[in-house]
Amino acid sequence: MTVPLATAPPAWANWLGDGGLIPFAGLALALWWPALGQQGAISHALASYGATIASFLGAIHWGLGMRDHTSAGAGPYLWGVTPSLLAWLALLLPPTWGLLGLAVLLGLCLLVDERRYPRYQLQAWLPLRRRLTLVASLACLAGAAGLLR
Repeated sequence: MTVPLATAPPAWANWLGDGGLIPFAGLALALWWPALGQQGAISHALASYGATIASFLGAIHWGLGMRDHTSAGAGPYLWGVTPSLLAWLALLLPPTWGLLGLAVLLGLCLLVDERRYPRYQLQAWLPLRRRLTLVASLACLAGAAGLLR
């Protein structure tokens, strides 16, 4: 199967990606206001959203493996389920540790994408991935720091 070279993401992909950062930023910020009295619910919402995004990032690789199934091997499928499993484990940890784990996991997802996207001619998407991962990971770290105050 011949896959055309990917160009830069369309504007709507950038808008949707940026919009997806709103829950990260808003929930992380909310964890710095203990007067809200909802730290448990807010940290759970942030961790759950981070876990959902990590699962989404893994699923991309499953889909890429399906698209290129004749030469993909097991790698994309194995990685495709790994973020979901690690994110689920992060949700089982105490909130601060879970958010720290998700920040690391999101970074790990980016490292894998940095290595794998060029094989699928998707390197034009990496600047968007870097920006989104930076903000999402920082939000998880900020949320964890807000819980420690």
